[in-house]
Amino acid sequence: MHRSIHQTSAGFEDHEGFFSRILTKLYSLWVVATYPFAGKGRNLSLHYASEISRSLAPYFRLGNRVAIGKHTWFLSWSKLDIEGDREVKIVIEDDCRIGPRCTISAGNFIHFERDVVLESDVLVMDHSHAYEDVNTPISLQGTTPGGIIRIGEGCRIGRRAAILCSNKGEVVLGANCIVASGAVVTRSFPANSLLAGNPARAAQKSSPEGLRSISSGVSQLTPQISR
Repeated sequence: MHRSIHQTSAGFEDHEGFFSRILTKLYSLWVVATYPFAGKGRNLSLHYASEISRSLAPYFRLGNRVAIGKHTWFLSWSKLDIEGDREVKIVIEDDCRIGPRCTISAGNFIHFERDVVLESDVLVMDHSHAYEDVNTPISLQGTTPGGIIRIGEGCRIGRRAAILCSNKGEVVLGANCIVASGAVVTRSFPANSLLAGNPARAAQKSSPEGLRSISSGVSQLTPQISR
């Protein structure tokens, strides 16, 4: 009896997912064994197509069970030209999940507390490109001083959202905040805030029931990490 096209396609997708998981497992073991991270936990899952430079590893601290998705890019360069500088720039605590195609760019300090989830295509950047001098090409103006970004325990960041701190100071999201898809966060908000819009504003306080409802959708991020 011949297989249907649907069955053949499904079988191919299963095999593709299987090989992707194997490559991700092997890559994760290799990175953990060879990259000089400032700190690293157990059971890390780093997609084989994620982009973490070995030279920047001393500026990263990763907790237990951290998962990083496909084509997610980490960048840091502040003070890298100072010999002996080992200031940690990015901290990702236990049980955080970062989806595909996210960009984490730290010139100062970015801290993800426990159990933070980023869906796909999220931008987190603690600085910006300077542009104020009209007599100098933007490409030659460098970056702004920027500040510090802290994302509290249990926060959920929706697809294509951005969290930015281009000026001095801090952007802090309290525990269990929910950032809607496409929102642009440029200032701090207290715990349990539901944020939406550009610039983001607090639509309401997120109840435990609302958090569970939205988290049930975000929980499907785990299969996405290998996509």
